[in-house]
Amino acid sequence: MSCRWGTELWDQFDNLEKHTHWGIEFVEKYTKFVKERSEIEISYAKQIRNLSKKYQPKKNSREEDEYKYTSCRAFLMTLNELNDYAGQHEVMAEDLTTHIICELTRYIQELKAERKSHFHDGRRAQQHIENSWKQLESSKRRFERDCKEADRAQQYFDKIDADINVTKADVEKAQMKHQVAEDSKNEYLTFLQKFNKEQNAHYHTLIPHIFQKLQEMEEKRIERVGESMKTYAEVDRKVLPIVGKCLDAEMHLVNIHNILSDTKHVVESYKSGFEPPGDVEVEDYSLSMRRTVSESSYLNSQGESKPSRSNSRGKLWPFIKRNKGSGPEDCSHLPPEQRRKKLQAKINDINKEIQKEMDQRDALSKMKDVYVKNPHMGDANSVDPRLEEICQNTDKLQLDARKYEAWLVEVETRLAEKSDKHRPPSGLYNSQTTTTVNNNCVHVNRESPDGSYTEDHSTEHHLKSRSTDFDDDFDYEDPLPTIGTCKSLYPFEGQNEGTISMTEGELLYVIEEDKGDGWTRVRRNEDEEGYVPTSYIKVFFDTNAKGAMTYI
Repeated sequence: MSCRWGTELWDQFDNLEKHTHWGIEFVEKYTKFVKERSEIEISYAKQIRNLSKKYQPKKNSREEDEYKYTSCRAFLMTLNELNDYAGQHEVMAEDLTTHIICELTRYIQELKAERKSHFHDGRRAQQHIENSWKQLESSKRRFERDCKEADRAQQYFDKIDADINVTKADVEKAQMKHQVAEDSKNEYLTFLQKFNKEQNAHYHTLIPHIFQKLQEMEEKRIERVGESMKTYAEVDRKVLPIVGKCLDAEMHLVNIHNILSDTKHVVESYKSGFEPPGDVEVEDYSLSMRRTVSESSYLNSQGESKPSRSNSRGKLWPFIKRNKGSGPEDCSHLPPEQRRKKLQAKINDINKEIQKEMDQRDALSKMKDVYVKNPHMGDANSVDPRLEEICQNTDKLQLDARKYEAWLVEVETRLAEKSDKHRPPSGLYNSQTTTTVNNNCVHVNRESPDGSYTEDHSTEHHLKSRSTDFDDDFDYEDPLPTIGTCKSLYPFEGQNEGTISMTEGELLYVIEEDKGDGWTRVRRNEDEEGYVPTSYIKVFFDTNAKGAMTYI
C-alpha cells in the first residue's frame, strides 16, 4: 500500500521537519559507529603487529640461532601468519573508511543541503498563503466597516428625507457611503476569490510537491543506510576467507615439527669433537719413590712442573670450565666441531661483505663511465677516492677470508684425520703393561686432564719404549706461515716473556697481525719469534700469502 506525504500529512509540516532532522542525526550516529569500529580494527591490528614484532628474533642475537629448530621455525611462521591476520583487520578498517564512512559523510552533507532547500520552499509557500490570508482579512474588515457606515448613512437619509430643508450635499453624502460600501464589497470578493485559489494551490499542489520531495529524500536516506549496513557485513565477509587461510596455515604448522631434526641439531650445536677421557690409572703411593704427577690427576700440574716447550695443545677435559668470552680470532678456544662452524659462519659473513663492496664498486664504476661520457653531469675524478677505498676494503676482506679459510681447512683436516684413525686404548693397560712394579718404579706417563704434560725423568728409560703409544695424543704445530714483512721504526728491548727484541731499521717477518691489543707477532728466524709493539713497526702485508694458522 502506497502512501503520499503530500496528501496524508498536508498539515504536519513541523512534525515532518522534526522527523527529517532525526533521520539525519541517525545517519550521523551510524557513521560514528562505523568510524569507532574502524578505529578498533586499526588499534587491534596495531596491537597484533606489535605482539608479533615483540617476539620476532632480534638480529645478531642468540635468538637467531634458535630458529634452526623446527618448533622455533613453526613459531616464527605463526608470527608471520599473525602479521597477515593483522593486515586483514587493517584492510577491513580501510574498507569501512572508504566505502562507508567517507561515503556517508559526503551524503550527510548533501542530505542536509537538500532538506534545507525543501523546507525553505515550504516556509516560503506558508509565508505567501499567510500574507494572502492577511489581505483577505483586511479587505473583509474594511468591507464590514464600510457596510456599517453605509447603513448608518441610509438611516440618516431616511430620517432627513421628510425634511424639506435637506440639502443636495446631504443626499450626495449618503449616496457616497453606499458607493464606498459597494467598492469594499467588490474588493473583498476579489481577495476572497484570490485567497481561495492560492489556498487550493497551496494545499493541493505546492505543499504536496514539497512533501513528496521530502518523502523521496527520506526513502533515499533509508535505502542508503540499508546499503551501508550491507556493505558493513560484506567488509567482514570479504576478509573471512583470508583470515581462514591464516588460521588454517597456523593449524598446518604442526606438521613442520620434526622431533628427530631438532634433537639432531642439538648434537650439531654442542658436539665438541673430543673423545671421552679414558680410565684413571693407578698411582701406588706405597712405593718408596718420588711421586710423579700423572695425567689422571685432577690437580693443575703446571704449578709443580712446567711442561716442556712445545707447540702442542692439550686435550679438552669435560670437567674444566673454559673461558666463555670472545676468545682468540682463530676460535682456537672452541672445541673442533664448534670451531669449524664458527669459522664457516665467519667466512660466510666476510663473503657477504665482499659481495656488498663489489656491488658498490660496480655501481660507482658505472657512475664514473656516465660522468666520463657526460661531463656536465659530474666530475669523474670525484669517484676515484671512493673506488680506491672500496678496493682497499675488498683486499682486506679477501685477506681475512683467506686467513679464515686456512684455519677452516686446518680444522677440517684434523677432524678427518681423527675420524680415520682408531682411538688409542684408554684406561688401564693389560696386566703386563698397566702397572710395572719393578725395582721400586711405577710407570706413569700421560697427558693430564687440563692439557699439561708431565713425566718423571728418573724413569725415562722405562717410558721410552712406550712413548710412541701416545704420539697421536700430541699435535705438533708447524711454524706459522708469514703473511708479510715489517721494518722496525724504533729499537725495542723485549724483556717480557713472549716478546722479541729488535733494532731500528731491522727487517722481520710478520706471522700474525695485530688483534687490536697493540701487538704484532713477528719472526726473525726459525728459532726466534715473538711480539713487538705495532706502533714501532711499519707492516707490508703480502696479499698472496695465507693467513696465520693456529692449530687445535
